[in-house]
Amino acid sequence: MSTRVDATSSPVRRGAVIAALLATVWLLAGCSSGASDSSFAGVEEAYEQAEEADGATGGAADSAEAADDRALIVTGAMYMTVEDPIAAADRAEDIVAGAGGRIDSRSETAPGAYDGGSARLTLRIPAAALDSAVDELRALGTVDEFTTDSADVTTEVRDLDAQISTLRASTARIESLLADAEDIKDIITLEDELDGRQARLESLEARQRGLDDQVSMSTIDLSLTTEPIVIVDDAPRSFWGGLESGWNGLVAFVSGALVITGVLLPWVIAVALIGAVALAAVRTVRSRRARAASSEAEEAPAPAAPAGGTPSQDG
Repeated sequence: MSTRVDATSSPVRRGAVIAALLATVWLLAGCSSGASDSSFAGVEEAYEQAEEADGATGGAADSAEAADDRALIVTGAMYMTVEDPIAAADRAEDIVAGAGGRIDSRSETAPGAYDGGSARLTLRIPAAALDSAVDELRALGTVDEFTTDSADVTTEVRDLDAQISTLRASTARIESLLADAEDIKDIITLEDELDGRQARLESLEARQRGLDDQVSMSTIDLSLTTEPIVIVDDAPRSFWGGLESGWNGLVAFVSGALVITGVLLPWVIAVALIGAVALAAVRTVRSRRARAASSEAEEAPAPAAPAGGTPSQDG
């Protein structure tokens, strides 16, 4: 990928600018304060004529510049399938930072019922390092689609540079005229003209900075996703399918029951042993209490007979 290379001014172009400056000095020296408006118009006219001559002589030099000195805005999109989009996005940021670029935006989507999540990044990569950075990005997973597009803005960049150069020179001349002006009417006119040109110059410089950023830093939209989760509908659709499904369910139930029985059996045995020991202990205690009560009853004395003897029985 190539970037813009500024061309140097030709000797003819320099001569035209010098001629314009000499014309300005001559007009300033030869005009009185009462004819400021006409001198200002004469300066602008001389300046415009110098610029026309500069454009006519510089056209041949511009057309002879090499084709490699083009200004290209490169944009692209890469769609990839990866195992972990979030981890892959972190790795992509490291790759871009290593190439001297930056991340303009990043968005993430959490895993859902039908996919494992996704991540989307806007990468700004230096044009000179774009190819090597893309090769490293390919190693993150499977590249499903990759496209790039380039827009040639060489003419726009050169025109913008020429406008800025011209406007800067014109602004400097107006500032020089304003410094030498003495009539209040001339001062107001020159100040209004200077304000307008400075505002236009700032706007052109902002456009120039934007173009320079787009040319020097290529833009790649990176999309990272996982393989889609496929849900298979295995519901039975016939008698034999239902029979098979029922048999599989029964086997699964029995297998599950056996597993649960195997898990619970040691606990059941342990509980049963503990219960048997406890029951035996309870019975032993009760038996001892019964024997103790019986012994106490046998050892107790018999009740005494009542006084007067035993009553006699009739005839």
